[in-house]
Amino acid sequence: MKRLPLLKYCLTAVCFVYATVSFAAQQDPNWDSFVKKYGRYAEKKLTSKGIPGAALSIVNLGNSDYIHAVGRTKARNGQKVNVHTRFRLASVSKTFAGSLAAKLSSDGLIKLDNSVSNYLPDFIGTEYEKNLKVYHLLSHSSGLVPNAYDNLIESRMDYPDIVQKLVTVKPICEPGICYGYQNVMFSLIDDVILKSTNKDYSQWLNEGIFQPLDMIDASLGYEAMVVDSNYALPHVRGKKRWYTAKLKKNYYKVGPAAGVNASASDMAIWLKAQLGQYPEVLSLDALSKQTRPYTRTKKEMYRRVWKKQLHEAYYGLGWRVYNYDNETLYYHSGWVQGYRSDLVVFPHLNIGFSLVLNAETGLINELTTEFINRLLTYKREQTI
Repeated sequence: MKRLPLLKYCLTAVCFVYATVSFAAQQDPNWDSFVKKYGRYAEKKLTSKGIPGAALSIVNLGNSDYIHAVGRTKARNGQKVNVHTRFRLASVSKTFAGSLAAKLSSDGLIKLDNSVSNYLPDFIGTEYEKNLKVYHLLSHSSGLVPNAYDNLIESRMDYPDIVQKLVTVKPICEPGICYGYQNVMFSLIDDVILKSTNKDYSQWLNEGIFQPLDMIDASLGYEAMVVDSNYALPHVRGKKRWYTAKLKKNYYKVGPAAGVNASASDMAIWLKAQLGQYPEVLSLDALSKQTRPYTRTKKEMYRRVWKKQLHEAYYGLGWRVYNYDNETLYYHSGWVQGYRSDLVVFPHLNIGFSLVLNAETGLINELTTEFINRLLTYKREQTI
């Protein structure tokens, strides 16, 4: 299973790969056994750690989707999690922002290489006026110190007031030069989209992504999360057990960065969209735009659980782009109080993986890594 070098692949071959998805997808008679075995492993691990609830979605084009709900919405007296139970995706929300921006760019509705100041007057007369481009917002290459003013997201300050403070911060490098993960700056894509199209981010997400993909449980924001009782509440670990926490509104302020809610059923659809199965919603051109490796992320190379396997790491538009053990992966994780999430797309293998938990636990790193390693071993053994 020899692969092209990551950078060369992303820039020259991604459209070819997506264009041949339908041809390459084949039914695997051993897939059900493989994926169910992993599902049993994951559920056993989750149960052993007392994790309240989980939503697991695995897709393999040409085969049936594997969607598995585990546990309860609350540690005590909660209802059973089902395939339509909503979870917070936290920063996995950024994949939706990246895909939507790529879609709008592909359709000619926004220009990723335009200056942000063309859309947002607050940036006129600042150090960002000429050099900060739209794609810098979504690729975490604005030049700001990492997580600039995330502390204010936790406060009662409104988002527009946080932005007013943000534009006064002196950058640590020119835009496009260094990587600095952002939530406030990233979410300015909402304002850019509104200025460009006269529709806000929420409207575009619903009309351009959720509705045409029939993601019936997916939504944006706090009110949509709690619209009925079928949602997983957040949990934090005490000395002896998991405690249900209050669902906080703060990170919903930054909708593009952390505001999406979705079910296991929704995530299976989202994975298939990333694998080119809904070209009328996400075209091949849009899919190639979002995974262009804009920003090198050296820090990711030292991630403890992946250190030996990770050979290259970049950030595209709302997506991480990795060379993991010579396999190209598109990835994102999420973490907000009481929730953890992971999303992995294997574009060459036509496979996608999503796991969302209503608990703050590092176990998700182990479970995702185990799936990746099992999958690569399984696929490579098939070629021998």
